[in-house]
Amino acid sequence: MIDSRRPAALAGFRPEPPGSQPPYLHETYRSSRKRAPHESLVPIPQTLSEITGPTREWPRLMGASAADLTAGFKGEPLGERIVVSGRVLDEDGRPVRRTMIEIWQANSAGRYVHENDRHPAPLDPNFIGAGRVETDDDGNYRFMTIKPGAYPWRNHDNAWRPAHIHYSLFGPGFGTRLVTQMYFPGDPLIEIDPIANCVAPDVRDRMVSRFDLATTLPEFALGYRFDFVLRGRLATPMEHA
Repeated sequence: MIDSRRPAALAGFRPEPPGSQPPYLHETYRSSRKRAPHESLVPIPQTLSEITGPTREWPRLMGASAADLTAGFKGEPLGERIVVSGRVLDEDGRPVRRTMIEIWQANSAGRYVHENDRHPAPLDPNFIGAGRVETDDDGNYRFMTIKPGAYPWRNHDNAWRPAHIHYSLFGPGFGTRLVTQMYFPGDPLIEIDPIANCVAPDVRDRMVSRFDLATTLPEFALGYRFDFVLRGRLATPMEHA
């Protein structure tokens, strides 16, 4: 959290405008009632490590890239193949180079490979729904995956989550980590989803990808573009742990 008592010239990152990020407590999102802090947050001054570092050697720390979530299995995964690509930018529009992006998602039937997922939808032996890539020198990334399905989540009566992909990525310092969700254009569940609606509609649109013919692979996979802004006025909404 940024210490608002510090002079602006000394602050490492500009604070987000009110309403541009989801609150800790969002009443219609039931689990946030237990997770939200009950006391005022304590501002922690930023140090050099939060602003600038540390320098990371992602392949050494996390292993080789896993950009194709459809590869490495005995057979083909079930569902619609998609390509998801975009750029990672800082608050001034500069590319965030050589940073790690991780994704995780449900399969095409709307089920995660996780012991706590009891949704009675089939698991896919050829899809585990997790991958990671490192951005290039222009901040670009690209994944090949399967379009996830919607699933029920018991937040309220007849509640279903829109199809989405979870993202986790770092900027140039620990203070710029972002965890968010990417939705798909035209999904009618977005309008009624409490998580997607933790922010205003114009901000929520930053979490919706757009169809991209330029990255669509002929006769093979549709392309979607999803860019990130890590901080500032146009920051991508991020999840609170």
